[in-house]
Amino acid sequence: MSTVSALPFLKSSLLMRPLMGSITPRRGRRHTLPASEFRCLSPEDAISVFEIEREAFISVSGECPLHLDEVCHFLTLCPELSLGWFEEGRLVAFIIGSLWDQEKLAMDALTLHKPHGSTVHLHVLAVHRTFRQQGKGSILMWRYLQYLRCLPYVRCAVLMCEDFLVPFYQKSGFKVQGPSDITVGPLTFIEMMYPVRGHAYMRRNSGV
Repeated sequence: MSTVSALPFLKSSLLMRPLMGSITPRRGRRHTLPASEFRCLSPEDAISVFEIEREAFISVSGECPLHLDEVCHFLTLCPELSLGWFEEGRLVAFIIGSLWDQEKLAMDALTLHKPHGSTVHLHVLAVHRTFRQQGKGSILMWRYLQYLRCLPYVRCAVLMCEDFLVPFYQKSGFKVQGPSDITVGPLTFIEMMYPVRGHAYMRRNSGV
C-alpha cells in the first residue's frame, strides 16, 4: 500500500568549497551533514520511518501499511530493498520493499520476504508532511526504480494502492494489472506492475 525541488546529491565538500581567489581565515574543519542524501535504510531508522508513515496514512485511510515491528522486520531482512531521502540528516521520504516469488501479490506478501524471489513488492512510499507537494515522492520513486535496475535478480516491481493513487504511479511507469486479491478491512486496492527487466535489458544480454 502506498501514499504520497530536486537536485542530484551534492557532496558537502562541493557545497563548502570557497570561490576561487577568495581569502578565508584559517579555521578548524567543520563536520557537516550532506544537504541531500539517498541511502538504504537500517533498523535504526525504523522509528523515524514509522512516524512519517503513521501520520501519512492514518489520516487518509485509517490503516498503516506496516506496523513498527514489520518496519523493523523488513529493514533487518532486506534493507537493500529500501531507500530513504535525507535532508541534513533528517529523513524526509522513504520506500520499503521486499522480495516476492510471484508476479501477483497474495496476503502473505504483506508480511513475508522471499529471498529467492525476483519480484520486488513495494510495501510503502511516504513523504514527511513538511515536504509534500514538492515532487519528492516522484523523484524518490524514480531513483528507486533506477536502483532496482542495478540488482540482477530483480525482474519486476509490484505494488497495490487505492484508486486515487493510480495516476501517481502511472506517471512513474507502473501499469495497472487489475483489482488486487488483497483487502484490508473495508479497503480495496488496485495492483500495479513495473517491468524492471524490459526489452532493452533482453537486447543487451542477447548477443544481438
